Amino acid sequence: MTRTAKTALTASAAALLAAGVTITTGASGWTLPTWLQNKAPSATPASGDAPISPTPVAAAAAVVAAPAAALPPAQLPNYRAIVQTQGPAVVGITVAGLHKVSAEDDAQTQQGLDDDPFFRFFRGVPGLRMQPRSAQPFRGQGSGFIISSDGLVLTNAHVVRDAKQVTVKLSDRREFSAQVLGSDPATDIAVLKIDAKGLPAVQLGDPRQVQVGDYVLAIGAPYGFEQTATQGIVSAKSRSLPGDSVVPFIQTDAAVNPGNSGGPLFDASGRVVGVNAQIYSQSGGFQGLAFAIPVDVALKVKDQIVAHGKVEHARLGVTLQDLSAPLAASFGLGSPDGALVSSVMPDSAAAKAGLKAGDVITAVDGEAVHVAGDVSSRVGLARPGDKLKLEFWRDKSRLSETVALGRADKDVQEASAAPERGSLGLALRPLERQELRGSGLDHGLLIERVTGPAQLAGVQPGDVLLALNGKPVQDIDQVRAAMKDKPKQVALLVSRDGQQIFVPVRLG
Repeated sequence: MTRTAKTALTASAAALLAAGVTITTGASGWTLPTWLQNKAPSATPASGDAPISPTPVAAAAAVVAAPAAALPPAQLPNYRAIVQTQGPAVVGITVAGLHKVSAEDDAQTQQGLDDDPFFRFFRGVPGLRMQPRSAQPFRGQGSGFIISSDGLVLTNAHVVRDAKQVTVKLSDRREFSAQVLGSDPATDIAVLKIDAKGLPAVQLGDPRQVQVGDYVLAIGAPYGFEQTATQGIVSAKSRSLPGDSVVPFIQTDAAVNPGNSGGPLFDASGRVVGVNAQIYSQSGGFQGLAFAIPVDVALKVKDQIVAHGKVEHARLGVTLQDLSAPLAASFGLGSPDGALVSSVMPDSAAAKAGLKAGDVITAVDGEAVHVAGDVSSRVGLARPGDKLKLEFWRDKSRLSETVALGRADKDVQEASAAPERGSLGLALRPLERQELRGSGLDHGLLIERVTGPAQLAGVQPGDVLLALNGKPVQDIDQVRAAMKDKPKQVALLVSRDGQQIFVPVRLG
């Protein structure tokens, strides 16, 4: 037998062995069993062979392992069709504005210059010393997608944070100035509005139907490369990330990079199931882990912003932790499924409902709880006053209680991060009597916070607003009345450090 023939036969033999077929060897080489030679077994065995005894079929079947159940063949989605039909509803977003610079950051920057030999050499040059800054200009980019033909756009809150100018660019290269209707840092969702009609809109899907292993497609503008499509699979669901207990993220391995933020994640049928938001990276670029906000979460936030101009999140008032197997056993539970209550805040919704430290929440409104994040996300996406039925384990007994959720005041987010025309961007309050006496003024409104057009014009926190367009202002209602007609420009008279100055503010 040639070397090649022997090699081929060895490979065949290996395949037969893998299939559970026994092969015998004779003195002259490999010999197949007689039942594979398509002839009756010989009464006299070949020289050198062990005697062959017929094996009952039933016994042979008992030895060979049963084959695994066949999985249905996976069908690749038509990515080309998804991009062609849904891609026109994906937009690029560019932003510009001012980032507030803290005194600590400013001091660190100055320290870095002081440590630079070049700067130290020229430190005596007049004017070279860096002046303290309250804000620093920035430009940024991201992605988004149109959800209604009249110009409603979803993106990430961090894409438009501190933005004073927001521009939306469509796939046909038309550009529109966008108004930020509102944003919610807790879920990282923002809603934009552009003045256009008859726009293409995406089809929305149900992220609850998406399972691990399903195909997904991301479209966005990574590093500014518009209409970039990348594909992958869902690699995990309901993922809780450090510092973010509200959103049950969809984890994927679709390539997502800076600039993809706010873009859509499509399922295999071309429906949006998520909003691409974060990546896990040690290099700043994609490393196989991307996280998307489920689109049903984004739509709940959108509904609140459109209806009320702000987003309110509920509060249960407990500290939760995941169960481990030893903890579950110590509480008498058969599996480590559930959220362990480690503390209950006084006067909270949980305290009023009678929850105690050591309770294990096992279900919310009939849906099983596997990890603490299941409870946190369900509560965080509810509104104050909503009622949830909690099932929990206490003293080896199953109990249930209906809880009326409280308000998470720190999560109440005012809308209009980028104010519409006619909004000054001022947070005002009347001066206290002692403040009036100390300042020598007889009227005015204290400016506590400045954003938008007023900040760009140079108005500062701590200024006192005395008049608007030459008319003295005594209360906030007078300011609202003056802005009712949405003027393109106003003149503010403010008092600063004992001096009165006029500040023109352009609004249009």
